[in-house]
Amino acid sequence: MCGRFAFYSPSEATAALFGVDGALAVEPRYNIAPTQFVAAIRNKNEHNREFVMLRWGLVPPWAKDPAIGNRMINARAETVAEKPSYRAAFKHRRCIVLADGFYEWHREGDVKTPYFISLANGEPFALAGLWENWKDRESGESLQTTTLITTAANDFMQSLHHRMPVILQPETADVWLAGPNDFLQKSAVSTPALRAWPVNRRVNNARNQGEELIDVDGEVIS
Repeated sequence: MCGRFAFYSPSEATAALFGVDGALAVEPRYNIAPTQFVAAIRNKNEHNREFVMLRWGLVPPWAKDPAIGNRMINARAETVAEKPSYRAAFKHRRCIVLADGFYEWHREGDVKTPYFISLANGEPFALAGLWENWKDRESGESLQTTTLITTAANDFMQSLHHRMPVILQPETADVWLAGPNDFLQKSAVSTPALRAWPVNRRVNNARNQGEELIDVDGEVIS
């Protein structure tokens, strides 16, 4: 599962890494939670990509109540192509969500310790996602939302949790955005080198923000 992440690198420069020029400036955020808007990139047409803000928690077009998105923050790589809520987006509406790292809570006895996981080189990356456009039948207002794809943990992540988000760098993002293929079957294998460290439990509260949330509070694992 991926339930919290951070994105604090300059959005314009990070978006350029993934094929978008002239992205909007986004305020650094260290504790991004479901139902909040996230920085994402998707195909605009056959030749161009666009930078957009999507609400985290996918709302299918057929949903009567957008609150359903609160429960649809992640889609499993193993079943995303068949699930009614995701299969159309899997075929036609893929996106990537920009990030510098994500949080995972590791249980030791009765204690759950939050860890921050980033690329070993400290560079920003992207998370594989899907997006949908939901329209309110009464008001006509639309809401664009996203979900993040998760997969079985690789060897590094297994010590922290049995699931992890699908992590993309520019070359693998190209493959993901290109459309249906067997990429998800290889996603854990192709994950770049990671590092992780325990952080302060202040991150448990989504209202808390600030760079201090990712300060090292124990041994760094790499």
